[in-house]
Amino acid sequence: MPWKPELDALVGARHGGQLSSILARLQELAARYPNVAEIHYQLAWTHAVLDHPRDALPHYERSIALGLPPNELSGAYLGLGGCWREIGDLARSEEVLRSGAAQFPENSEFRVFLALTLHQLGRHEEVIQILLTTLMETSQDVGLAAYQRELRYWLQRRT
Repeated sequence: MPWKPELDALVGARHGGQLSSILARLQELAARYPNVAEIHYQLAWTHAVLDHPRDALPHYERSIALGLPPNELSGAYLGLGGCWREIGDLARSEEVLRSGAAQFPENSEFRVFLALTLHQLGRHEEVIQILLTTLMETSQDVGLAAYQRELRYWLQRRT
């Protein structure tokens, strides 16, 4: 993998806050290695952080199509769903986030980001159900644990 050390260096430099210059170098790297999923994923991520969701979309989609390791694939689905939400295509955002949640059911972040999309769609009842369920499943808070039975009962009455 001759591209790996260069990609690692760029990702490391990106964490130092040099996003604009890193973007150009990632684009050059992608031009040299157009079929490397990890490069497209990092390019998408950088575009997204720079608030360029439309530019990020094709790179997220390409990285997913080329095949990513599970951890990066999860991040690509989250990023793709978030970019669709940012540009206002809420149906696509919901579709991508639900797909990611189905593939990675243990990753509760999908449910939280899905709730953001559903909120924008005006589906507030579903948002509350998702967020309360996620909170109860992930929180170690003693006070919340004391009221889980009541909260679960409330949720059951709503479905």
